[in-house]
Amino acid sequence: MKKRIGSYPGVRIEGGGRTVVSQAGGVLLVETVRKAGLDTAISAALTPWRKPRAVHDPGKILLDVALAVALGGDCLADVAMLRAEPAVFGPVASDPTVSRLIDTLSVSGEKALRAIRAARAEVRRRVWRLADRKAPDAGGTVTVDLDGVLVIAHSDKEDAAPTWKRTYGHHPLMGFVDHGPGGTGEPVAALLRPGNAGSNTATDHIAAAQLALAQLPKKYRRGRRTLIRTDSAGGTHDFVAWLALRGRWLSYSVGMVITEAIHQHVLKVPASAWTAAVDADGEIRDGAWVAELTGDVLDGWPEGMRLIVRKERPHPGAQLRLTDADGMRLTCFATNTLGRPIAELELRHRLRARAEDPIRAARSTGLRNLPLHRTAQNRIWLEIVQIALDLLAWMPMLALTGKARLWEPRRLRLRLFTAAGQLVTTGRRRILRLARHWPWTGHLTAALDRLTRLPAPG
Repeated sequence: MKKRIGSYPGVRIEGGGRTVVSQAGGVLLVETVRKAGLDTAISAALTPWRKPRAVHDPGKILLDVALAVALGGDCLADVAMLRAEPAVFGPVASDPTVSRLIDTLSVSGEKALRAIRAARAEVRRRVWRLADRKAPDAGGTVTVDLDGVLVIAHSDKEDAAPTWKRTYGHHPLMGFVDHGPGGTGEPVAALLRPGNAGSNTATDHIAAAQLALAQLPKKYRRGRRTLIRTDSAGGTHDFVAWLALRGRWLSYSVGMVITEAIHQHVLKVPASAWTAAVDADGEIRDGAWVAELTGDVLDGWPEGMRLIVRKERPHPGAQLRLTDADGMRLTCFATNTLGRPIAELELRHRLRARAEDPIRAARSTGLRNLPLHRTAQNRIWLEIVQIALDLLAWMPMLALTGKARLWEPRRLRLRLFTAAGQLVTTGRRRILRLARHWPWTGHLTAALDRLTRLPAPG
């Protein structure tokens, strides 16, 4: 008797399978596109760029690239995974046709970008209405986090430059709508900048905030119901003044650099003025206290601005900075929100750390690097990445429940999108049968059922 050697069975490989569909779970994204009306909105927006007698619609081409990026692609050529499955994704343009469209849109510059962004904003309003109580504005407020993202360049690209982390590449400034603890965030702004772009550049923060507000429903484009959060890069006089401008009245919570003036005021705060900080569950945060600074430290800042400082015992092994005091790590932020305890405001600002989740999702969804050479082309690529991230945020919001709602792109791809299926034609219908033994087929079918029950656009 011959003994088997090895842990895995040997499988003979043969080509020629015709009814097997790879990436069958991608139908979740396709159905999300249909129910959101994203395909018709993008096609209508890019109609001016459709040439006479063109076979492929520019909107469909752009959306195909975004779907490929959402499924894990990181360059234009990865649209081939959709081209291989016409029964699921329809006819897909060739690589030269895709490249020509990107070149054409990049030459049009801001005109093409405005068209794409307007279509995304229109669809976003519809998706939030469909999501109802799962939408990020279900509580009547919207929180937008602005943060910079370093994108490494592995070859010589236009506007690539040394970064503050001693790497080489670009430093886009992005904005994300916070979905809270029940979901991921969705992108609403992406401003492409050279790698040596400054962190405390007020004009860039204003431009990114304008892009973000334009993506929100009109009722959130001004007023206290919209909160803009940033780290200390946004703590500049010009940006805070822009946020608080009369008629705009946005709420803000921006980090501040501990200057010498702030440091001296902290040293004068009496012990009785410090309040215990709290955690997200409402429990007292051990070893952390908050206090509000008043007096001449607010001179020169917009009226109504509050300055709140936190002191906390540093983690074991952490080194203190020159701006720390009495063995405590100091952080500071400014806000114009009134009528709420300062410990609650400090917790709200600390939750800005959730912005790291959508940034991580963006890095794994086309933002690991910028694949094109010219800056104008990479601006179009950034819009494609944002469409892909929109779909990866909208699909769970509309179709998934429980812990699956929190799955990040990598887990969605591993468990749902990579599921295989068999295409069966019966009568005049085409049926995609998913593998029964796949552990997450139940999630797939339940999610597709929820999407199917949603009303069609229009």
